Amino acid sequence: MDEISIASLQGICYSYMEAGNLALDGIDLEVQRGDWVALLGGNGSGKSTLAKHFNALLIPMQGACFISGMDSKDEKNLWDIRKTVSMVFQNPENQIVSTVVEDDTAFGPENLGLPTEEIRARVDRALKIAGLWDKGDVASYTLSGGQKQRLAIAGAIAMDTPCIVLDEPTAMLDPQGRKEVMDLLKSLHSKGTTIIHITHRLEEIDSATKVVVLKKGETQWTGTPEELFLREELEAWGLELPPMMSLWRNLVKKGLIAKDVPPEPERLVQALCPSL
Repeated sequence: MDEISIASLQGICYSYMEAGNLALDGIDLEVQRGDWVALLGGNGSGKSTLAKHFNALLIPMQGACFISGMDSKDEKNLWDIRKTVSMVFQNPENQIVSTVVEDDTAFGPENLGLPTEEIRARVDRALKIAGLWDKGDVASYTLSGGQKQRLAIAGAIAMDTPCIVLDEPTAMLDPQGRKEVMDLLKSLHSKGTTIIHITHRLEEIDSATKVVVLKKGETQWTGTPEELFLREELEAWGLELPPMMSLWRNLVKKGLIAKDVPPEPERLVQALCPSL
């Protein structure tokens, strides 16, 4: 096992029923520090089940899950694993535990038993990074959907974990809220945080260093975003290219642009009509 791996999943199998179908069937995955791993797949592919293994909310029935070298099956590692990997879930409403923004952000560090000064410093830093510095004394229920999800991420930042797992964090947000959350994730990643991002939106994976596609609990494919966009199996995997990426793929396949041209309107026009 690579000693710098933040997560090493080896042949993981999991079922929600003792004799039921496997939700995960032989998953192997290495996540290095500083990675941005996008986990993709349609409904029922096993994405959320896999996500819960990273901080030992679920324990493999077969195989092994090592987080920074710690075996999740060993109960004595549970506390340290959860100080290494934070989780952010789909519905921000289900993650807010306090009526005031800064109190909610402080919830995790307080449960670690940290000194008051350390908690204050962590909360201030997290709210600044999450763009909620001016909302500290605001009632959390008054926030927009995007702000509530950023509050949930602020709670993860305050835990000071090197890795954050996010299970479809933009699924319940409007376009502006999705942009706010994705901008925050890109900022965190640029500062060294390892991101494990579960999503079905291909427009959200442009910053990923590794893409893993799941179907019926099995790994179907691993590669980069650019490689994924050119795959013919997307529909069979329960994935759909956004219109701009579909146009980009068609242009690449026809040899009209190079693969390294980003699927962005301005860049496509420049590549097609360089004299403009």
